[in-house]
Amino acid sequence: MSVSPFLHHLLFAACVATATFTQSLTGFAFGLVLLGLVAVFHLAPLPVAANVVTVMVLANAALLVRGVPDLPRRLLAPSYGSSLVGVAIGACLLAWLSDNAIGVVRFALGLAILACSLLLVVQTKPRAQLASPGTFAFYGCVSGVMGGVFASAGPPMVFHLYRQPLDRVVVRDTLVLLFAVNAVLRLVIVLAQGRFDAASLALSAEALPVVLTVTWLARRYPPNWSPTAVRRVVFVLLAIAGASLVAPAVTGATAQAHAKVSAVSHQLRIFTA
Repeated sequence: MSVSPFLHHLLFAACVATATFTQSLTGFAFGLVLLGLVAVFHLAPLPVAANVVTVMVLANAALLVRGVPDLPRRLLAPSYGSSLVGVAIGACLLAWLSDNAIGVVRFALGLAILACSLLLVVQTKPRAQLASPGTFAFYGCVSGVMGGVFASAGPPMVFHLYRQPLDRVVVRDTLVLLFAVNAVLRLVIVLAQGRFDAASLALSAEALPVVLTVTWLARRYPPNWSPTAVRRVVFVLLAIAGASLVAPAVTGATAQAHAKVSAVSHQLRIFTA
């Protein structure tokens, strides 16, 4: 049964509002939640939804970025430099997968969402000393690849930074600027590839007022939830979205394997008859 255009856009706005509220609670989950919900409800192609996330990340960063974060200088270049390399790799990978294996993109997104949901509930102890620059480069590159493919670079670097003996303001500023730098490069790449189409522009314009409104409301009237409750709610939301993307791919692969086995068995019965 087809959905009317009005209900389609209303559902998209609800997904944006949910993702924005989640972002206000966790600080990083906007892209994964929006991509997961859009993919589950088939509201837009994943590359288009990723473009919308990119624009929203830039809009959010424009309000928050005030300068270079107070991260130790020896860690700035490995974190941001490797992240930019990862973005370039991820954006090119998305372009190829979108043309050749969009099912793989949906499955990979589902796995990424499930992995990130688990990170929310895994209890980790802060490190006594800062990790090495090489470790920051590794997590920066992985975050960049996720940013290039899904326009959501947060989880790997969020997990890494929050384990460091750093002030929470430094962590927040580092992440916001990292997301913004990644988003700028990703936007340049998709524009150069001709993959930022009219649908991406229209949905971005549609999402922007929702993001601004929900962000203002969340700051003006913050929910009185404990950190544990927040993690549990977001975990359930991400787990449902991730499982909804992974399950069809797994069942489809299982069905194909069963069909192949049945075909081989049928041929063997004919041969031995």
